[in-house]
This record gives sequence, C-alpha cells and structure tokens, in this order.
Amino acid sequence: MVKNDQPVLEIKDLVKHFGKTKAVDGISFNVLPGEIYGFLGPNGAGKTTTIRCLMDFLRPSTGHIKVFDLDSVTQGVAARQRIGYMPATTSLNEKWTGWEHVKYAASLHHTKDTAAELAKRMELDLDFSVKHLSTGNKQKLSLVLAFMHQADLIVLDEPTTGLDPLLQQTVYALIHEAHKRGATIFMSSHNLSEVERLCTRVAILRQGKLVATEPMTALKDKHLYTITVEFESDFKLPSFPNVTVVNHHNNFMMLKASGDLKPLLKILATAPIHDLQIQHATLEELFMEFYSR
Repeated sequence: MVKNDQPVLEIKDLVKHFGKTKAVDGISFNVLPGEIYGFLGPNGAGKTTTIRCLMDFLRPSTGHIKVFDLDSVTQGVAARQRIGYMPATTSLNEKWTGWEHVKYAASLHHTKDTAAELAKRMELDLDFSVKHLSTGNKQKLSLVLAFMHQADLIVLDEPTTGLDPLLQQTVYALIHEAHKRGATIFMSSHNLSEVERLCTRVAILRQGKLVATEPMTALKDKHLYTITVEFESDFKLPSFPNVTVVNHHNNFMMLKASGDLKPLLKILATAPIHDLQIQHATLEELFMEFYSR
C-alpha cells in the first residue's frame, strides 16, 4: 500500500541512449498517489521511451525508476502486478481473439476483471481474432486490457490517438472513474486540450529534457491564442501587456495573446466587428514561447 506522501512513481536522473542519440537526457520527477499526471511533449520528445523504461521493456542507460517503491528493473514483475498499461502502438497477438488476450492478462494479474463490461461500453466484440480487427478496434482492445483489472497505477501512452470523438469521451470517462476510485493515472499526450481537460499536474518534455513540471492551473495561465479580427470600420485598439499585433492591414488585424483575455474581449465587445476568430496555440507553439530557453 502506498502512503499518501510516498510517490507512486519516482524517476531520477533517467538517461536512455540509442547509439549516439540521447532519447531521454537526465530527467527526474515524481508522481503522487491519486494524481492524473500528464506527460507532455511533441512527437519524438522521449515520452514513449520513458514509459517503456518504467515498464522495464527498455533498460535505462543510467538513472533509476521506482514504482510503488519497487525498483523497475530488479522488482519489475511485482511492480507490473499493480499497473494497467496501454502502449502507444498496439502489440497484440494477431492469431488470438480478444477473449484470449483477456484470459492471458487475467492470468498475470490474478484479480477480478471487468473486461466484458468495458468491451460492451466500447462496442467491441471480443470473439474476433486480432487480425480481423480494424485499427480502432485494436486500440479499443488495448484500452480494455489497460483498465480491466482496476489497477492502482494506469499508464496510458497517447490513449486517444486516432479514436473518434465519441470513443474519446468514453476514454475520458474511464480515466475519471479510475481516478475517483483512487487510482493514479500517468498519461502521455501531445494533445494540450485533452491534458487540460483531464490532468492535475504535468511534466513537459522537449528533445529528451524535462523543461517544466507544473500544476495544470499554472500551465493554463500560460495560454497562447491567435486572434483574427475583421472590423466593419476603422478601430484603434489600445495596447495590452499580453497582446501583440502581428498584422494590421486596413480593417483586418491579427493578434497574439497570452493569459487572461477578459480585458481584451471587453474592449472588442465595444468595437464594430464584422468577424472574430480565437484559436488556441498548438502545444509546440507553447513550448517555443515559454520553454525554448
């Protein structure tokens, strides 16, 4: 049993080399009990390599990982007994049916499973062999295998990539339900809006290095927006400390803004606007703006 002040996951000075390439370059962070912890970064940042190391599918070049105070290398079998895991790319036996995968997973965990209920919620037929499943249904099966044992720690590597919006909502519901019963969630993603919706704290990875660990509220304060405005007539916009005019031509204006938009929107509400669009910046743009140094 993990004490409330004892991390579920401890990663210290983790380095993973592939030849001359440092996929992960000396990162350290902790995940506390009951957190929904987001592991953020662009594709190729080192997220999946880190997760494979914590699952002991890859061995660190240097550094240490503990899961429930168990060493991921020397005590990995005991640690994985308490982990539900979904990989970024499915690694299923093409000849097995869904039920055969469920039976095998159940034999490893020795716990009551909820596979039938999960499959029903995801509209997945477990009678089919994997080779006859679509990419989306393979991902559904991976999700069933990750959640079916109601594990203490659930590790999800890009869990909603390629899923339709309705199934994404189902995944979000499963994460919230697991969190409500006391599980800790560790999920990687490059989808900022998804992480904003789910996570309580985040670690941000860029080119194998950890550039920030923050509560989700702090990351939200760093929001970036692109705002395009077409006025019906000339309008002089007052200056704001968090707003930069990128382009201004005739009645068209493009702005970059960060943080709280309320003061800007209050002024724009009085303006003769023909059209207005507000877009969130991408996660990569957020990195470039706040973490490139």
